[in-house]
Amino acid sequence: MVVTSRDEAPATLKPEYDRASELKAFDDTKLGVKGLVDAGVTEIPRIFYSPPDDMDNSASGDTQFSIPVIDVQGIEKDVTKRKKIVESIRDASETWGFFQLVNHGIPVSVLEEMKEGVRRFYEQDAQVKKEFYTRDHLRPVVYNTNFDLYSAPATNWRDTFYCLMAPNPPKAEDLPAACGDILEQYSKLVMKLGTLLLELLSEALGLNPNHLNDIDCSEGLAVLCHYYPACPQPELTIGASKHADDAFLIVLLQDHIGGLQVLHQDKWVDVPPVPGALVVNIGDLLQASLLIILLITNDRFKSVEHRVLANRVGPRVSVASFFSTGRRPTSKIYGPIKELLSANNPPKYRETRVSNYAKYFSEKGLDGTSALPHFRL
Repeated sequence: MVVTSRDEAPATLKPEYDRASELKAFDDTKLGVKGLVDAGVTEIPRIFYSPPDDMDNSASGDTQFSIPVIDVQGIEKDVTKRKKIVESIRDASETWGFFQLVNHGIPVSVLEEMKEGVRRFYEQDAQVKKEFYTRDHLRPVVYNTNFDLYSAPATNWRDTFYCLMAPNPPKAEDLPAACGDILEQYSKLVMKLGTLLLELLSEALGLNPNHLNDIDCSEGLAVLCHYYPACPQPELTIGASKHADDAFLIVLLQDHIGGLQVLHQDKWVDVPPVPGALVVNIGDLLQASLLIILLITNDRFKSVEHRVLANRVGPRVSVASFFSTGRRPTSKIYGPIKELLSANNPPKYRETRVSNYAKYFSEKGLDGTSALPHFRL
């Protein structure tokens, strides 16, 4: 079967297509999307066909807008410069929910080695890699294709491995040999950067610099390492469906391939790779405890939907660091920050236990919709 366009795809699907069985057969190989590419596929399996809405490129790559780039060099020494940087972060967080960070203090050599480490993991012997393939989220390292493989309307053209690097990182021997050392080094540096960013975000909200760190926003760190193989039919699938991230704050390291887009004023805007830069975005919630950033800021900051396009060129590698409260059991209830509320700015979200948000988001998966409306008053 040869599919030449999105419009033709539904008509060519055979009635006997059993999605559930094909998902399981694919998952059971434990080889991921890369396994398909290694096998030489020229036509992607039907489980990867994305809904037409996900593939809407009518406003893709809009050049009218550009993602803010913020330089934080010297921020610890110059009070005046710090104030200007806080203003820039406030504007970017309220308007875009995304910005690129340069001169952030993490050496370029570390960034490059982190990307190489991810490539080594995915390109090592398949039998070694299979040992990490699991859907048991309690394992020290979890490698699979799509966390919502069995619930999402379409499978994304992407493999992922992740591990929780704080507050209780895995033992060194439990990390992949291909990238364990650099993963530990990078995690320590990005954790320091995340703490600084949360200070700046607190100041941008007019709060004490320690406010967000004091409510545990930087206690936990989950590092997700994505691998997007070259795709033979990128017009039929997508690397990552439209979504808002399930964390408070995300720091993303991306390679030179590109493909990341953010939805801004109903237009898909490219987030172009900038050498040495890190992409920062405001998330819907906190990983593990899953605190809704828009909930606690009462919509002051924006959590923007974004996606990653599939590409004939690849592989694309990215490393997403999710800052959170840590994966400890907690009955803590979160709601809009009271200091941000007033008669003219009443709460827009109900208070909720973090476990309730975690359960709802996990069951919903990346279906192209936000979890936030479910918690609105």
